[in-house]
Amino acid sequence: MKFEKFIKNTSAFVAAMAVFFLVGGFYLSMKGFVMNPDGSIVLMPQAMAKDAVQTIPDNIVLPEEHVIGSKNAPVTIYEYSSFGCYHCADFHLDVLPELKKEFVDKGVLKVVFVPFPIDKASMDAALLAECMPKDKYFAFVDLLFKKQREWGLARNPQKVLKQYAALSGINSEKADICLNNDDEAREILMNRQNGISQLGIQGTPSFVISYKGQNELIPGMQSFESFSNIIKQKISK
Repeated sequence: MKFEKFIKNTSAFVAAMAVFFLVGGFYLSMKGFVMNPDGSIVLMPQAMAKDAVQTIPDNIVLPEEHVIGSKNAPVTIYEYSSFGCYHCADFHLDVLPELKKEFVDKGVLKVVFVPFPIDKASMDAALLAECMPKDKYFAFVDLLFKKQREWGLARNPQKVLKQYAALSGINSEKADICLNNDDEAREILMNRQNGISQLGIQGTPSFVISYKGQNELIPGMQSFESFSNIIKQKISK
């Protein structure tokens, strides 16, 4: 009897540890970390350093719905981003404004934002963003990233997100409709799945740089200088 109890307790412990490491790995990925096979934990940019740029098939059809800049710009950066990811917020609030000033405003670059939710709250945020009028979409995206810790750490993130939506004219009833829009949810999840299976995206943020029909994946957070060098290399060819 004691032996059976020991086996039962041991099995429960092993199962609990498996769940712990699974959830732990998911949490670390969300914050911009990955876990190596040897158990060491590193920042995602360091983990991806060996394969900083990866060529992907040129015939992949990429989303074009949410665009910043001229659609005729020769270089495109596709930003695959989760609203709950801290490094995604860093890119969107710190690096993107510099890219706008240096390249987007000069017609050299356009940036396409692709929601890549990795938890329920980020999915709710993405669905509410899709509810926004087209001219208010990126203002709402900026707000979500600026207030990320507020809604991300809230007991009821959805309630806080709906309050933000109300500031943009989306009342509670309409917000509920948006949050339960299965068609929109399927499209977001399809783009996410395509990012994983076709592009090889393993974490957020990830970027696809497209120039003259050639696509390259850049995983992990990058500095303005890094993006600037890549863009200048592209347009100098």
